[in-house]
Amino acid sequence: MMLLEVSDLESFYGASQALFGVDLAVEEGQVVALMGRNGMGKTTTIRSICGLTPPRTGTIRFAGVAITSLKPHRIARRGIGLVPEGRRCFPNLTVEENLVAAARGGHWTRERIETLFPRLGERRGQYANSLSGGEQQMLAIGRALMTNPRLLILDEATEGLAPVIRQDIWASIRALKAEGQSILVVDKTMSELLPVADRCVVLEKGMTVWSGLPGDLNEDIRNRYLGV
Repeated sequence: MMLLEVSDLESFYGASQALFGVDLAVEEGQVVALMGRNGMGKTTTIRSICGLTPPRTGTIRFAGVAITSLKPHRIARRGIGLVPEGRRCFPNLTVEENLVAAARGGHWTRERIETLFPRLGERRGQYANSLSGGEQQMLAIGRALMTNPRLLILDEATEGLAPVIRQDIWASIRALKAEGQSILVVDKTMSELLPVADRCVVLEKGMTVWSGLPGDLNEDIRNRYLGV
């Protein structure tokens, strides 16, 4: 089943156009990598999907229903969980309070989150602003999962984290994939991203310029659209 369908998306910041035609799709249970150099529209695409930067033209359908004009909280309630760039945990709430604040009924509970990320169980009573960057990222992922989303969106899932913490995050993403969680993920670490992805979508200057299987992402495409 097609879970997310984005077609010919155009979005603006004021008078400045940021997206000029983005197309992507995520099937149920699929992991899709959204790729591109910095400033090419990845975060704006995610913001548009979540209603934070409403698109001016184009369509977004989720589970067969148009969500293009919905407010962010209504989009979230339909089953899209966002882990934003920069984590944005509630700093003055404890780990447990951050998780409980986002909770909706479903198979993801605080206990399951603590199984996925044992560090969060160890730091349950600590305030979020006392955690390391890696622990805050685990908390941000856990908080999104506590909404029991049909689609989990991860924007720069491992940016700025120590290598050992990055491995923990990727291990959690692989575990989620094994459970059938649908995921749209942005990350620059291709050596970790490509093995977990079922499909890749590449953006260039706010447009989808390539999509396909990870194995088809050849050196020419990498150099043209993903190289420094």
